[in-house]
Amino acid sequence: QVQLVESGGGLVQPGGSLRLSCVASGFTFSSRTMSWYRHAPGKERELVASISSANRIIRYADAVKGRFTISRDNAKNTVYLQMNSLTPEDTAVYYCYSPSLSVWGQGTQVTVSA
Repeated sequence: QVQLVESGGGLVQPGGSLRLSCVASGFTFSSRTMSWYRHAPGKERELVASISSANRIIRYADAVKGRFTISRDNAKNTVYLQMNSLTPEDTAVYYCYSPSLSVWGQGTQVTVSA
């Protein structure tokens, strides 16, 4: 069974940091591009970052460039999203996604508030 399980969300103050993790199972993780999306209330779901299978292609949304870093550990079947300098505008549910398999994780809530 193909599955993506996110963790690491929570409540953080503006300027703080969080690291999200997404553990994959049921497919050959190392050969798949992986992505992080987010969905904020009243907004459309948006792509935050993506990373190709061999780390050759990494993309970020303009809103997070310089603050967020996507990475992966193929030995652990895990993709990460390191989020620094968080602002209230980063508040959203963050989802892990496999584009080639069209599989979503259940999401993890990130709330940035004083």
